[in-house]
Amino acid sequence: MRLKDRVILKLTGSLFDRGAEEVKAAARTIADALKEVDIAAIVTGGGEAARRYIEYAKNLGADQSTLDEIGTDVSRINAKLLIVALGRLAYPYPPTTLEEAVKAASTGKVVVVGGLQPGQSTNAVAALLAERLSASLLVNATDVEGVYDRDPKRHPDAKLLKEVSAAELRRILEGEVFAGTYDLMDPLALKIIERSKIPTRIIRCSVEAISDTLRGRDIGTLIVG
Repeated sequence: MRLKDRVILKLTGSLFDRGAEEVKAAARTIADALKEVDIAAIVTGGGEAARRYIEYAKNLGADQSTLDEIGTDVSRINAKLLIVALGRLAYPYPPTTLEEAVKAASTGKVVVVGGLQPGQSTNAVAALLAERLSASLLVNATDVEGVYDRDPKRHPDAKLLKEVSAAELRRILEGEVFAGTYDLMDPLALKIIERSKIPTRIIRCSVEAISDTLRGRDIGTLIVG
């Protein structure tokens, strides 16, 4: 990675389930990396909190669009938490539209975004921002080390793939084993990174992995065009 390459960072919502110290550590890592790379935007997932509220609302009889809105709301709360942790480095509030996020990025502050609209994953939001902001790299920090050829929970001999094409990842995600594993990359997000040829790296969401990736280390899985 070259000095001041533009990066979009997607953080799994489970980071925020781990408590304030983990969020502070992530913020320190991001602040340190800004000396070398341009982290134009960070997208936060909803995590367990979103799933809990969605299940609560479902039991109350909420329709699907309302459930999507609740998930979006929680992801925006997580975005606000990271903004607080980043302090003056961050744009002061989470944008709620793609246009607003792109405009906010022009301020030079790190833009932290949650969900933007019902029915659209935060992975898709990250891909759209990478496309609109001409990012050199999209980093998707998830709950796994990267993309495996088979489910590592069921197959101890599953292999971590260092590189995978967008077409091959689509096949893996649509297969029986990985169906619904959208923390890796959902179909819309994959379509966006494929059409715009956005280099995308899937890594585990840890301070060490984020730091190494932003400094150009080859870890996790790289999705190539």
